[in-house]
Amino acid sequence: MTIIEAITLGIVQGLTEFLPISSTAHLRVIPALLGWGDPGTAYSAVIQLGSVLAVITYFWKDITSIIGGAISSLIKKNWNSESIRLLLGIIIGTIPICIIGLLLKHILEANNNPFRSLTVIAWAAIIMGLLLLFADGRNRQTRDLHVVGVRDGFLVGLGQCLALIPGCSRSGSTLTVALLLNLKREEAARFSFLLGVPAITLSGLLELKELLNHGLSQSSSMELLVGFLVSTVVSYAAIAWFLRYLKMHSVRAFVHYRLVFGIIVLFLASRSTIH
Repeated sequence: MTIIEAITLGIVQGLTEFLPISSTAHLRVIPALLGWGDPGTAYSAVIQLGSVLAVITYFWKDITSIIGGAISSLIKKNWNSESIRLLLGIIIGTIPICIIGLLLKHILEANNNPFRSLTVIAWAAIIMGLLLLFADGRNRQTRDLHVVGVRDGFLVGLGQCLALIPGCSRSGSTLTVALLLNLKREEAARFSFLLGVPAITLSGLLELKELLNHGLSQSSSMELLVGFLVSTVVSYAAIAWFLRYLKMHSVRAFVHYRLVFGIIVLFLASRSTIH
């Protein structure tokens, strides 16, 4: 991998991690289009840490407020406080993807991982796009983040498990479930971002540990660092833009993009233009 490739993949990761269009799908398809080959789940997971740093930075006040409020409530034995409910929702919501991810780890990291098939990615993009459209149409936008609890966290966490399939999109799948639970669009996105912090962090750190155990050359380390830094900056900008966008718009534009993306990938894969 060259520095240009690392920068490109960092931009792709940053733009697509928090938009409901699937970062893993784009990290698989775009290198294939450019003839670079598959960067692999390990590289993808590590540069996702840049997106984690961006979301932690952007929501730093929210995160410290939730944790501080939960500690204060525990001391006061106020078990039903907003902070405790939200923190428990995030913790409980992280458990499903940790369990399923570990159970499927040997499949997800295999060289012949069936989920990274371009055909699977294309159909996942299309089907998840239609589900997102359905959820947005059913959404009543009656609930705010302060009412989110353990049940919401668990259900959205189950949706997050779909992100193990490239093309589904972690943001897209969690946003779909959150919209079905009638959270306002912007609040649904905020909860989706906060819920993703533990899962993406654990995944990235685990992959980074394994990469270090196998040994990294100086050039490989530089490429990882460049991809990480670019991903951080672009992710931060994408978060800020997406939250502003959802205040005034629906998610239909992203649904249309997913459908076009999926159809194009199916067409190119069927003609063996990309592999």
